[in-house]
Order: sequence, then structure tokens, then C-alpha cells
Amino acid sequence: MNEIKAIIRPFKLDDVITELHNIEGLPGITISEIKGFGKSRAKDAEDAISEGLHLFVKRIKIEMVVHADMVEKVVNTIQSVAHTGNTGDGKIFVLDVKDTIKIRTNEHGKEAI
Repeated sequence: MNEIKAIIRPFKLDDVITELHNIEGLPGITISEIKGFGKSRAKDAEDAISEGLHLFVKRIKIEMVVHADMVEKVVNTIQSVAHTGNTGDGKIFVLDVKDTIKIRTNEHGKEAI
């Protein structure tokens, strides 16, 4: 199992979600509104917001845990749909998941996804 975390531009969310819905067997996703900055510290970002002395950009974080055989399809989908070619398009992280436990049933591993 792998966890996929993607940080994308907010205006790309609907398009990414629409394409993820088309992936058969996708167990589900979690979406969070976030803010942060990259290497440029949001200095030249058109969508920068100021909080105190610091600049941030608003982004969306999408998180999901999927079976290993789905990782490439999910990553490729997010990459192709969220891409604009401009600085600040975001990042995709793929992490190994040691275990998953479904709270309601206490199922572990694949059955818990």
C-alpha cells in the first residue's frame, strides 16, 4: 500500500477530482485547504497572501492510500491534469504505508482500504 499526497493549485481541484473519479477501484480521497511556500518563498507568486511578515500561497492537498498497482495511474492522472507548466504547480509525494486499520471493523491491510 502507498499513500499519495498531492499539492495542487486550487483552480485545478475540480478537474483532478473529475479524473480521479474515473479510476476504477479508487478507495477514496481526503482534501485539505493549505497554505505554504516553495523555494521562491512566494515572492513572485501572483496568488500570494500576506500573513504578518510572511508571504504564502493557497494550495489544495489531496491525500489517499491505494494499492501498489494503482499508484502509477493515480500519479499520472494528477500530474497530467494539475500541470500548467508554471512555477507553483505543486508536488506529488508517494510514501510506503506499513499498515491501515479500519476503525469501525478493526480490519487491517488491504481489507481496511
